[in-house]
Amino acid sequence: MYTIDLTGKTGMIFGVANHRSLAWAIAEQLGQARARLAFSYQGERLKENVAKLAAPLKGSEVFECDVTDDEAMARAFDQVAKAFGHLDYLVHSVAFARKEDLEGAFRDTSRDGYRMALEISAYSLLPMARLAAPLMKDRNGSIVALTYLASQRVVPNYNVMGSAKAALEHSVRQLAFELGPMGIRVNAISAGAINTLSARGISGFTSMLSEAREKAPLGRNVTAEEVGKSALFLLSDLGSGVTGETLHVDAGYHVMGV
Repeated sequence: MYTIDLTGKTGMIFGVANHRSLAWAIAEQLGQARARLAFSYQGERLKENVAKLAAPLKGSEVFECDVTDDEAMARAFDQVAKAFGHLDYLVHSVAFARKEDLEGAFRDTSRDGYRMALEISAYSLLPMARLAAPLMKDRNGSIVALTYLASQRVVPNYNVMGSAKAALEHSVRQLAFELGPMGIRVNAISAGAINTLSARGISGFTSMLSEAREKAPLGRNVTAEEVGKSALFLLSDLGSGVTGETLHVDAGYHVMGV
């Protein structure tokens, strides 16, 4: 068995809400490899959950950050810079859309709802990358964002989030080009349907799970742990030659035509 030792490496994780979060599955893999991690939270409601999860991880930090606030983003990275001194990994697992924009017809999406979904779910990667880059100097840094197949396919009730994920994937490719000369890699993981808090907000999600299980070549649903392991590959030196990629971790579901 290949053992990855990330002692001395550091990472920022955006998007942990609870123990079912894909961001947490990634954090677990990094933590087991001995990376030191910092976790974001937004508001006091989530602070307790995030702090409780992070507590067992040696040297972990938690920081408040509203990704729609440029000053809050700058403060968060400044806090991590002071605590860690440098940064090796960044995980973007942030997404949001209004409930009403995930239920009706896509054509009825409000202007504000469209703007909000793309600002939080896609644009937020840009300031994160901009602020992370100086901390990754000469560190061969790596950034991973979480996306979904609805960026390329029609998924009923995913609506505006499909637009946001498409924008996110383009951002990954563009950032890979721009940050490559600095030795920073940028990739995305397109995870299959997994029972997370955000997924349960999609109408018909249970049917999505069963359909994926029935039609995927592996004949099952993918697990959060598998997403975490794939992120570990992309973030660590194991993925040193990979950038600008969207890696599907969905038991093969994305290759099927029906």
